[in-house]
Amino acid sequence: MDIFSALQTAVSGLQAQSYAISNISGNIANSQTTGFKRVDTSFTDLIAERTPRREVAGTVLAQSQLTTALQGTISATNVPTNMAIRGDGFFVVQQRTGDVNSQSAFSGQNLYTRRGDFSLNRDGYLVNGADSYLLGQNVDPATSQVGATGPIRITNTTLAAKRTSTISYGANLPATPTTGASSSSSSSLYAPADTSSLVTSTDGSSTPGRKVTAANAADFVNNSIAGPTLTLYTENGAPVTMNTRWAKIQDATADKPAIWNMFYAADTTVANTKTDWTNAGTAVTFDAAGQLLQPSGGSMPLTALTINGTNLGTVNFAFDKTTLTQYASTTGAVTTNALSQDGYAAGTLNDISVSETGQVLGSYSNGSVVALANVGIARFNNPDGLKTDSGGNYTQTEASGSPLTGLGGAVLVGGNVEQSNTDIAAEFSKMIVTQQAYSANTRVMSTAQTMMSDLLNVIR
Repeated sequence: MDIFSALQTAVSGLQAQSYAISNISGNIANSQTTGFKRVDTSFTDLIAERTPRREVAGTVLAQSQLTTALQGTISATNVPTNMAIRGDGFFVVQQRTGDVNSQSAFSGQNLYTRRGDFSLNRDGYLVNGADSYLLGQNVDPATSQVGATGPIRITNTTLAAKRTSTISYGANLPATPTTGASSSSSSSLYAPADTSSLVTSTDGSSTPGRKVTAANAADFVNNSIAGPTLTLYTENGAPVTMNTRWAKIQDATADKPAIWNMFYAADTTVANTKTDWTNAGTAVTFDAAGQLLQPSGGSMPLTALTINGTNLGTVNFAFDKTTLTQYASTTGAVTTNALSQDGYAAGTLNDISVSETGQVLGSYSNGSVVALANVGIARFNNPDGLKTDSGGNYTQTEASGSPLTGLGGAVLVGGNVEQSNTDIAAEFSKMIVTQQAYSANTRVMSTAQTMMSDLLNVIR
């Protein structure tokens, strides 16, 4: 290598360190940019001459080293629609291009970002600080039907009332119930004089319409135990309170099962001893070990359920072998483990939150929490192969591979954003090293110039 080659090498060194200081300055400038991924610099040596016993260093090439896959610090913002990805993945976004027929139009090109400072704009779209619109699947809160993929838009500020159609129930019925009558007669079974109010079939068949009249209600209450009480809803969202009681009418033996009947009060505005009690219409049976036998289909239909003169239609009382049992109990009362129903009154949207699984949830004034949208998430086998775009966005390349849908093992953190992964202290350290390397290259140039001057002086 001659002096001119040394000059060229020094020049490439200056260029490389200039490139490095440019990346450092960009990292420092974006140290507070949400979702920013710092750009490091890697150096590659280019050999000018390589022969046996003679290898001469040539120039140097500076290249960007991306840190797209490195997690930044997740920081709370208390903005419920803000979200951060803990783990791999990117939010799928698009850019708005204008209006068509008074509707927002979008580019149609998917971009990918870690910038999760999303908030609702005036049109109800979720937009981040770089004006990118979050994609996903909108969900109808009334029917839970999932729509096509597109920009997420929250416009359902009112939730229509929903009639109760299913009651989910989990409980243990005591093997020996403690009733008002059993304390004096030692009998725990309900055996009315008029047995037409009972359902004894053990094959799971339904016999609707049977009831205990108000005249016999006191005897029934004295020989039964309290079941679940909950509020149901009509088509227009009117609340109706449902009171129930369980009556055991047969004990289990070697050749027959235990039989229970459930009843509900026809009128909840009067005392339990002054109302008709309607039989659910299905015998609930257990074997000697306390395991549920019938109904085996997972639900007991309450046909034409009528309370306080209001017909709620058919409501399914849902339970199975894992949720309804008949084990011994020291209290002799029903132990309720789960009780819910799927109806509600009309409500207005109070709050929005984001779940770990990527659902945008709406909390309504009626107490309902329903899904409004599913957030679009994409993952790449080689995230560092993505092409950087402005606004914290990335575009797919051949090097990145095709996007994989879903969070995978990652989770979303609502009310938080991911900060820049730039470490100011580390950048300052790199800046000092880069400055010294740049100065050293200038010294090579000045030394080479001095050597050339000395050579010219020899010629003179």
